[in-house]
Amino acid sequence: LLSQAALGCRAAQVLMQYCILANHYWFLVEAVYLYKLLIGAVFSEKNYYRLYLYLGWGTPVVFVVPWMAAKYLKENAEGGGAGHLHCLPPPQINLLIFMRILKVILAKLRANQKGYADYKLRLAKATLTLIPLFGIHEVVFIFATDEQTTGILRYVKVFFTLFLNSFQGFLVAVLYCFANKEVKSEMKKKWQLWKLDH
Repeated sequence: LLSQAALGCRAAQVLMQYCILANHYWFLVEAVYLYKLLIGAVFSEKNYYRLYLYLGWGTPVVFVVPWMAAKYLKENAEGGGAGHLHCLPPPQINLLIFMRILKVILAKLRANQKGYADYKLRLAKATLTLIPLFGIHEVVFIFATDEQTTGILRYVKVFFTLFLNSFQGFLVAVLYCFANKEVKSEMKKKWQLWKLDH
């Protein structure tokens, strides 16, 4: 019979794997949503909202439940762990959507081209801001698993993975919230109202 500490540890591990997968699938939802906006697809938001919720929160369950069962069976049979869950199709799909979005952005920038330097700068800015939003950095080390990497490459992989994953939410918040003109104007209005009240 498992102790409470062991059960808590296993529950935390399952929850962690679920959260990691949910994070990746929400990147996929963001990529699909942005792509639909860019290509000007006409669709009813109400119809897709539920689909986005299922994709973001529900799809990870499809992978975590069998992993959890396999881990449990392997631990009971061998007495050892089953390792991490390595089933991450969203980064590869996001890379394809990312390339399609860059193609659309490139076409739109070329059509409205004012100056060559400005056009290249705007494309670079769009590319750099989409990388953390879509989790494209995950693709860099997707084929270099922990078991395959050794020496300095392993340290580089761990550093970049931990750094980018740790600050990804912060980067997305800065780029898409705090640097957004509409958000800044709303924050300025709220600040002015607060100053008038006090």
